[in-house]
Amino acid sequence: MMLDKYLDKNNFHHAYLLEGERERLLAEVFKFLNAFKNCETIEIKTDTFKIEDSRNLKSLAAEKSFASGKKIFIISTNSILREAQNAMLKLFEEPIFDTHFFLIVPDINALTKTLISRFYVIAPRQGLEVEQKVLEFLKMPLTQRLDFLKNKLVEFENEETITDSARADALRFLNSLESTLHQTIPKSTFDIGCFEHIFKARKFLRMPGSSVKNLMESVALIVPVIQ
Repeated sequence: MMLDKYLDKNNFHHAYLLEGERERLLAEVFKFLNAFKNCETIEIKTDTFKIEDSRNLKSLAAEKSFASGKKIFIISTNSILREAQNAMLKLFEEPIFDTHFFLIVPDINALTKTLISRFYVIAPRQGLEVEQKVLEFLKMPLTQRLDFLKNKLVEFENEETITDSARADALRFLNSLESTLHQTIPKSTFDIGCFEHIFKARKFLRMPGSSVKNLMESVALIVPVIQ
């Protein structure tokens, strides 16, 4: 994704919601912000954004900037708890002069529609690049797929150690898998059940306590092998 296509420094929105891979988007955001002089940039990077984080964000946003220019918050997180989302609604609904926000998440569908509506959304999912690891996965027989998921994507040996970042990795993989299937399978041979299963797996992956291992293995079982 090239943010230059979506951002205009002369028409700067107060809040942007970006969907995609964290480090790549962070690099693009900072590159874009080079165009602004004397701005105060505050980066918040976390695995799970909690209610305490939303309160701290509101306090920081209310403070006077140390710089003479804009005050810009860059928040990147793998998940935002529902109560934290609700606590931030007014912050993004009522813009503060010369204060702007970038919120980076792996999957905007994990957010409430009410929160999403407060943002200028940049989520060009249709433009996702076909990842080599997804193509490799689609060509593998079942036994190799299970090993691939365990060793290449996230570690599933102990469900108790699964982190939100691991869930985010799994969600990104499913998003790319779905996109790749749409690009590689002729529409005449689409298996709607396969896509419905991916949708359900993605939905359950967002639920704390769900088994990442079982959900991803179920996807490996149902997705067809592509030659």
